[in-house]
Amino acid sequence: MKTSVAIYPGSFDPVTNGHLDLIERGEKMFDLVIVAVLQNVDKQPLFTVPERVEMLREVTKQWPAVEVDVFKGLLVDYARKRGAGVILRGIRAVSDYEYELQMALMNRKLEPRLETVFMLPGEPYSYLSAKLVREIAQLGGPLTDLVPAVVEQKLRAKIA
Repeated sequence: MKTSVAIYPGSFDPVTNGHLDLIERGEKMFDLVIVAVLQNVDKQPLFTVPERVEMLREVTKQWPAVEVDVFKGLLVDYARKRGAGVILRGIRAVSDYEYELQMALMNRKLEPRLETVFMLPGEPYSYLSAKLVREIAQLGGPLTDLVPAVVEQKLRAKIA
């Protein structure tokens, strides 16, 4: 049963099959999943925000209840603006949980009506991160089953 609007925030640099696993499952749970790309001036991303948005739109187009957007600033402010009641976050390991717990509690402090839903990735993606994907790509390693084909093509072109 679907309820509400959920925001799945992140840098998505690049989008991985682990991200898509959570998006697909979230789309089944919520009326709308907004995949929100964070504009973070402190990070040095491999892909520009428009490139990440383009890739995300391409690989999520099969899900009608998924929208891709960009935000900057506080996530709670963006959630209020979009009328979202849920923040969707993936947790791969205990280290993720510790960080995500702090963020969820702070978001609750700033906006008590905003709930955080933690989802575990599917088993094939429990080790997967965008950082690891970038490193493997930069070293010329295989990306099969880690990212969609279109993302692999863009990664290979970017690091060539």
